[in-house]
Amino acid sequence: QVQLVESGGGLVQAGGSLRLSCAASGRTFSNYVMYWFRQAPGKEREFVACISSRGVNTYYTDSVKGRFTISRDNAKNTVDLQMNSLKPEDTAIYYCAGAAHYGVTRVDGMNYWGKGTLVTVSS
Repeated sequence: QVQLVESGGGLVQAGGSLRLSCAASGRTFSNYVMYWFRQAPGKEREFVACISSRGVNTYYTDSVKGRFTISRDNAKNTVDLQMNSLKPEDTAIYYCAGAAHYGVTRVDGMNYWGKGTLVTVSS
């Protein structure tokens, strides 16, 4: 079992930055590919980024490429999402998730979910 707890959300002006963090419990954290998803008001949850179990490979949805960076520290059981040049359309609840496979962008492909952290970007 892996339990995930996100932190770092908040209110930021457009063009600003935030760093989200996800703390995982459980000894098997390093076995999982870690993901960030987001859900904007009135929209479906969507894939944002993922990082392979050892942190070698990363993958991003097109809308955040060049602005967001996912990273992980397996010694600390954490995965972070650095978000720069934020836009109002980045406003959403951001969820950390874990899965056995890399590059799965479907919500139903995740094994574990956190409860989310709210990011609000004002214009």
